[in-house]
Amino acid sequence: MKAFRLDELEAERAANKGAYLQFLRERNMSVGLYALDAGQSDPQQPHGQDEVYFVVSGRASITVGEETTMVANGSVVYVPAGVPHKFHHITENLKVMVVFSPPEG
Repeated sequence: MKAFRLDELEAERAANKGAYLQFLRERNMSVGLYALDAGQSDPQQPHGQDEVYFVVSGRASITVGEETTMVANGSVVYVPAGVPHKFHHITENLKVMVVFSPPEG
């Protein structure tokens, strides 16, 4: 079994001074923690994998393709492979669990 604690993952992500920490990689998926501060820009480019975002904390808008919605704690968003997407109007520090299938990279 592999089990993780969000506080430990966040500490590791912050220690590595990056917005993204991949913490699980398996044959058919990978999972990471993504964090953006309030007011920060999201530098993402479209990915070659399908993604599911689960918002752990924070508040923002996300645009996927031509559609925009508000997200907050507990929101889940699916992004198909290759579709442009970005978080924006981040009003509270954002922490998001990201699942890629197949694995990222």
